Amino acid sequence: MNYNQVVSIGDTYLLTVVSELFGLEGYEIQLIPAHDGGRNVVYTCEKKGADAQIIRVAFLPDRNREDFLGEVEYIQYLFEHGGSVSNVISSRKGNLLEEIIHNNHTFYICLFEKAKGKMLVENNYRYRKGVPITEYFYNCGKTLGKLHQISKGYTPVHRRHSFFDKYNAEYIDKLIPDSLSLVKEKMVELLNTLQGLDRNTETYGMIHFDYNDGNYSIDYDTGQITVYDFDNSCFGWYMFDLAGLWITGVGWVQFEPDAGKRKKFMDDYFETVLAGYRSETKIEDSMLDKLSLFIQVSLMENIVDAFEVMRNNGEEPECDEDLSYRIKCLEDDIPYKGFLHEIYSCEEPFMYEKREI
Repeated sequence: MNYNQVVSIGDTYLLTVVSELFGLEGYEIQLIPAHDGGRNVVYTCEKKGADAQIIRVAFLPDRNREDFLGEVEYIQYLFEHGGSVSNVISSRKGNLLEEIIHNNHTFYICLFEKAKGKMLVENNYRYRKGVPITEYFYNCGKTLGKLHQISKGYTPVHRRHSFFDKYNAEYIDKLIPDSLSLVKEKMVELLNTLQGLDRNTETYGMIHFDYNDGNYSIDYDTGQITVYDFDNSCFGWYMFDLAGLWITGVGWVQFEPDAGKRKKFMDDYFETVLAGYRSETKIEDSMLDKLSLFIQVSLMENIVDAFEVMRNNGEEPECDEDLSYRIKCLEDDIPYKGFLHEIYSCEEPFMYEKREI
């Protein structure tokens, strides 16, 4: 079943049932256009005098009830312990997750509070008027640090998957075409390195696994960040989310032709992010020294995700310029997503000659 089919079923059947389950009578329900790689069908629900809400319909067959309960219970735990997240809303039956079976297909339904404010892209990447952008960088780190600190005390009822449950040699070999044998080798090397890392409560726990400016909103009155889309959350290293924040930062300076200036900006940016992060939780220098490693791990995740999306859409595998760039960085051990390397072009950021598979 694909996205368009689910939208059609939503119009004719699902939304009526969902409205009854969650008490959404009188709300105006609008489809949110899908983004590249999106896994779900998502709607906004608005009604005068009531807080806006978000319906999420999950339809892909690669996750089960336990996975979804593990996600929504974690979100609720974060919210109840002071994390700045869009909380999950129970149905009329008191369930955080509802299942609807239609024509022998199971749909998993969740309802969330709509985050206050806007995404950066919705404000043309402009921050709060008259406020230095460093406030935003600090708050990005602080918000993440708070979530990680809460995670350090989290014991799941329904357990989400761990990093190695998904990222392992067998899965990678099955998913990625054999013609990309070198990148598969490099991924296995990365996994072997990760196997040797500490997995204690200070370094490893439930993480967002996709912490970037597409998955939180900013209240432009206060600067508060509210995080959502925990769809990929899993047990992993806290450093992975921090590496994601480093990668997000390159967007602010991606068109700068001078590599030295790009490096200076990124050093200052990440120092500010870490100051915010460390205002909420600890991180050892020994883990921060592995930033470059976790940027490579993030590249691996991006590549795996790209091939998963093609598979889920029933498409033949192919490498566009963006995916080819990521693969090249991994194959040639180019650190920091190539941002400080001669492979990088400020005129065509993060692009490389299209690869034939």
